[in-house]
Amino acid sequence: MPPLLLDPRPLIGRQRAGLAKMLRDRIGGEEFNASHERIWFTEGERWFSEDDVIWRVHADTSMFIGGIRALLLQSLHPVAMQGVSEHSGYRGDPWGRLQNTSRYLATTTYGTVEDAERIIRVVQAIHRRVTGTTPAGRPYAASDPHLLGWVHAAQVDSFVTSYQAFGPRRLADAEVDAYVAQSGEVAQRLGVVDPPRTWEQAVALLERYRPELRSTPAARDVAAMLLRDPPLTGPARLGFGVLAAGAVSTLPPWVRTTLLLPTLPTADRLVVRPLARSAMLTLRWALGDTTDLPEPPQPAAAG
Repeated sequence: MPPLLLDPRPLIGRQRAGLAKMLRDRIGGEEFNASHERIWFTEGERWFSEDDVIWRVHADTSMFIGGIRALLLQSLHPVAMQGVSEHSGYRGDPWGRLQNTSRYLATTTYGTVEDAERIIRVVQAIHRRVTGTTPAGRPYAASDPHLLGWVHAAQVDSFVTSYQAFGPRRLADAEVDAYVAQSGEVAQRLGVVDPPRTWEQAVALLERYRPELRSTPAARDVAAMLLRDPPLTGPARLGFGVLAAGAVSTLPPWVRTTLLLPTLPTADRLVVRPLARSAMLTLRWALGDTTDLPEPPQPAAAG
């Protein structure tokens, strides 16, 4: 008598649905379903289509790692970080800030032109209220095109680098340039002056900001929250730790040194990146993208 084979699909389906719900609740918050419906099902002209590389990059789970990396990199600009620390509730409500950023990226990438322009106006209104004075007596404003340019440069560098390291396949050089140009279109509408249009220009822009960057207590506080004390418990905390380690593994040595983070290239190559790639496979599976997953083994024929 052949052994009784239990169908694992209902259990796997529940696990997949549970993980997907947890991720969407964290990223999208209570308004996820409403935002999702509006972004995807509202009729109207859009800036981008499914043929554009920005759709592919922003839809991939490597954005989880890219977002962590971008926050670490952005924290090195002391003026931008002062604005965040004085006006943002990132410590008290880190998930709220993540949800707002996620909604902005999704709307400007996939939403109608009307909705994209509306959310840009909302962000601009918030930026106009974020003003202050540095310890050296210099006034600052989040709407300053120079600070907006830094935030954009760090995001582009992080999203591309993370996709190339952990995405389902590497982008060709022309695709990378197309992504930089497309993300620059949105950044320019937000207030960035002359954003980079090619990867070479993006790298050069990041390099021009380097003399302004340094470690500060606020920057180290962000690194501590993301890397040592994330606002999570249980298995979710462990999973986030894998993503955070993957983000750190892609940072240039000078960034890691500035943030007082260890530089361990062998551990990155042999341990951290393989673990992060496995995490990406799991997240793609949970969120319904199985394009880079291996085919399940087929049962042997009875004989």
